[in-house]
Amino acid sequence: MNKNEASDILKIGVFGGTFNPPHIGHIKSSKAAAEQLGLDRLVIVPAGIPPHKLLPDGTPPAGIRFDMTRSAFIEVENAIVSDIEINDPETSYTVNTISKIAKDYQNPEIYLLVGADMYLTLDTWKDCGILLGSITPAVFCRSSEDIEKVSRFSQKLHKLYGTETEIIESDIVDISSSELRKMLPERKGKRYITDTTYEYIIRSRLYGSKPDWDWLRERAYSMLNPKRIPHVAGCEEEALRLAERWGVDLDDAREAAILHDITKKLSPEENLRLLEEHGIRAVKLAFAEEKLLHAQTGAALAKSMFGVSDKVAGAIRWHTTGRAGMSALEKVIYLADYIEPERDFSGVEALRTAAYEDIDIALKMGLEMSIKDITARGITPNRTTFDALNALVIE
Repeated sequence: MNKNEASDILKIGVFGGTFNPPHIGHIKSSKAAAEQLGLDRLVIVPAGIPPHKLLPDGTPPAGIRFDMTRSAFIEVENAIVSDIEINDPETSYTVNTISKIAKDYQNPEIYLLVGADMYLTLDTWKDCGILLGSITPAVFCRSSEDIEKVSRFSQKLHKLYGTETEIIESDIVDISSSELRKMLPERKGKRYITDTTYEYIIRSRLYGSKPDWDWLRERAYSMLNPKRIPHVAGCEEEALRLAERWGVDLDDAREAAILHDITKKLSPEENLRLLEEHGIRAVKLAFAEEKLLHAQTGAALAKSMFGVSDKVAGAIRWHTTGRAGMSALEKVIYLADYIEPERDFSGVEALRTAAYEDIDIALKMGLEMSIKDITARGITPNRTTFDALNALVIE
């Protein structure tokens, strides 16, 4: 029996913040506090309307920050993520939050986990005397300078309120949420965020985020038959060259190329189920048509899993059949899929040359080759391929 069981006193650590977004610094710090203080429970409290600072432009709604925080702390032992402030329409004052949390436990000993900067402002917080009478501050310090400042301030709080302060010793991860918000649109920062939280952020493209290329490839390749990976890698390589030649956004071309075959290995039944799950009407198809389903399901899954734009989803959707009125990006991906370095068929060299001389002539050649090849195999080509060919105006 430990001392807490003997006295029936539960040690509760309360860790609040905007978690905008939550990162591994938050997690490592909270774990260090739990170990050093012998906490029985960690209560993580995402702020609703914080009193100390304005939320920056582009901040996700409170419910989304709550979901991100819950995904970040899901594997932290004895941690719960509380919606006590998220669901409060009023400004979130810590003194009120602590009072509500205390009522959930019998005879708790509450530690308020805070960073050094916030700790040094505690005497300005609402009803600080009441607050400091009900908690023990536990402070995360980044440096010896922080420790010195905290030690001096703790003497002031002890003199005024009798408050004892704990300093949490840990290897603080030197990253802030504000720095991460700047990094995510540059495809950086993944290493500071848990996998589940990063997936959540990319799926919803929060903070204008764009996926780390290595992460995106890893996820896409894991969904492929291994024999198809060289083709997808070659398609990415070719798409970048074509995009640069024809003034197409390189990032859009790379995303579409990496993701264009992510449902290729699925059976027709699995693809049809995916269409239904994404609210796309599925119809019974002939065998030849079933082979085209991966373009449609791939586009849907690329949006729902990886948050791609409509432009990128369109390029994935039409990379097998083409369509009338194709965008420049769609043409690039159609041709990259056709002429990537792994491809070896009669006429491919002429098609490769044309792709860099006149993209519409190359597209016409590709569509005609596709129709001829499919017809020769006794299959009726898809109607949209004829539409794509008939819509081309070659000057």
